[in-house]
Amino acid sequence: METKAAGSLTHGRLGKQILAFSLPLMLSNVLQVLFNMSDIAVVGRFSGPIALGAVGSTATLVTLFTGFLIGLGSGINALVARFLGAGSREETQRTVHTALALSLIFGAVLLLLGELTAVPLLKLLSTKEELIDGATIYLRIYFLGMPAMALYNFGNAVLSAAGDTRRPLLYLLIAGILNVALNLFFVIVCGMSADGVALASILTQYLSSVLILIALVRTKDAYGVRPKCIRLHRDKLAPLLTLCCSAGLQNAIFAVANLFIQAGVNRFDALMVEGNSAAANADGLIYDVMAAFHTACASFIGQNYGAGNRDRVRRTYWISLSYSFAAGAVLGLSLVFFGRGFLALFTDSAEVAAAGMHRLCIMGFSYAISAFMDCTIAASRGLGRCVVPTIIVVLGSCVFRVIWVYTIFASVGTIASLYLLYPVSWTLTAGAEMVYFFYLYRKVFRNPAKPATV
Repeated sequence: METKAAGSLTHGRLGKQILAFSLPLMLSNVLQVLFNMSDIAVVGRFSGPIALGAVGSTATLVTLFTGFLIGLGSGINALVARFLGAGSREETQRTVHTALALSLIFGAVLLLLGELTAVPLLKLLSTKEELIDGATIYLRIYFLGMPAMALYNFGNAVLSAAGDTRRPLLYLLIAGILNVALNLFFVIVCGMSADGVALASILTQYLSSVLILIALVRTKDAYGVRPKCIRLHRDKLAPLLTLCCSAGLQNAIFAVANLFIQAGVNRFDALMVEGNSAAANADGLIYDVMAAFHTACASFIGQNYGAGNRDRVRRTYWISLSYSFAAGAVLGLSLVFFGRGFLALFTDSAEVAAAGMHRLCIMGFSYAISAFMDCTIAASRGLGRCVVPTIIVVLGSCVFRVIWVYTIFASVGTIASLYLLYPVSWTLTAGAEMVYFFYLYRKVFRNPAKPATV
């Protein structure tokens, strides 16, 4: 039995539908980034530059772990959307409950892994001696929230696959407002520092995960959660593991490559490290605005692929790509011209802001390029393929970046030569991803009765 939410993605005016679908998701993503920024803004304003550098120096490691969970949600989204589009209630339910069990497992594993590797990874990144104690405390508390983050991403993925992006926005808004209030309370009233903002983060993560699970338990639609049905169904385990692990690996790969970039930044003085930490907040803000259209691309393509709507699959790709590119261009150029005002949110030091502008001036012109890569990866995932896109990402956005750091950057030695690897690697990876997607699109619709496998 096909749900009303599912059907809404397979009929109607695509341009308007994709925008309506993406806006609540975009607001959710932006709110999440803004609330995460509040961690850095509060410690930067009320605890000083050392606390700012400590929290900022964890950004790459946090992205490594959370990026995997976000990718996990992307894989769940694609598979649930396909079965919803095909109108298969039983297949949808088995997929949802297997995905929930997997999310719980991955959340627990990442919690343990994060606690065990926090200090070694910070040392591997050559974190400054004066920053490492605060960074360690922040990470060890933050990692306690991994199970909650896994559950929230699961719930968000399922609701988005069904066309519902409004309830996740509401739950995130509630949790985010509480997060800001707790940040201020723990840091200003209780006199805490990095540990206070980390504690605020995990408390609100558990709140948002509980809210979204309650919504799924209460729904009577095919994608609803029935606690007694939560288990690993064998027929859904393999495709979910392949899709989710590949999607999670894709996101984590960027963070792994960025570990080497962070190590390159750490070769400069503490002022440049702090400026980079402040400016890097723009990455999450812009990526997540653009990511709303990538999620829409995967959800719409997944459902329309399941329903056999070839033309809507093609049009979804181009419309989503256009929206994402436009968002990256507008926001990126805004940072080039108004970057100092943005950096003032995180530091009142003119020297730190000047250091941060080195990054913003290059990245502001580059963000839009990433749309061609990320939207195409999402489109391939919507068609059920993720292994080849993952291999391309590994080569283009990990191996290539590491080579760049140890050749171009090592030779030139300027901060600009380090930041330029972003647009270059995006361009190369996007070209390869688009060639594969167009090949895949022709292949899967050559025999539409036979669904593509992962």
